[in-house]
Amino acid sequence: MKPFLLLATRVDDYAADAEYRSFLSFGGLAEGQLRRVRLEAGPLPELDLADYSGIFLGGSPFNSSDPEESKGAVQVRVEGELARLLDTVVAEDFPFFGACYGVGTLGRHQGAVIDGTYAEPIGAIDITLTDAGLADPLLTGLPSSFSAYVGHKEACAALPSSAVLLASSATCPVQMFRVRENVYATQFHPELDVEALVGRIRTYRHAGYFPPEEAEDYIERARASAVDHPAAILGAFVRRYARH
Repeated sequence: MKPFLLLATRVDDYAADAEYRSFLSFGGLAEGQLRRVRLEAGPLPELDLADYSGIFLGGSPFNSSDPEESKGAVQVRVEGELARLLDTVVAEDFPFFGACYGVGTLGRHQGAVIDGTYAEPIGAIDITLTDAGLADPLLTGLPSSFSAYVGHKEACAALPSSAVLLASSATCPVQMFRVRENVYATQFHPELDVEALVGRIRTYRHAGYFPPEEAEDYIERARASAVDHPAAILGAFVRRYARH
């Protein structure tokens, strides 16, 4: 099988490695089947999409809607590289799945409004599939409503006409969308189980997602939640697009 590619931007090694393991596990992939490029560590190498089955984009400490003058050199480079890659991905309708940061990058690329209006604290929320979502092959077999983990400072406030809304929630209207037939983004994190979420809470307790003194309360609520369905989306993506 041609490998999948994970594009990562997490500076913290623990968080970056945990994210990689999560995509491996829920994608049903062996290590040789998922190559990783840590964009925060260096420039994106030249890619031949024909060498890959598909691309995953993981979460990020970057916010695409931050004022341009506040962005550091690494963020500016990463955003430029991802925008150029998405030019090709969208034009070729190449299999792409962006989790959380995917909404900001793909949404911005397509002309969506990305801002802090629908930011959500870390935790489990209820996701509802649209009619298009119920019909989408990546979501086949999922219930029309299910719980998923979120935690983000920006979100999509308005989708462009090029995007199809697949899932929503009461606190964030755009939880998943598709561009063309094979390019996807979720606001929620299908790669997280409860232990991975707890690890994120501990890693990012001083990153502004929640008051740091409340970290243990967030962990307690996370452990009390039941999130069982979103990981299946990653497995469906791999099964649908694996190429030999």
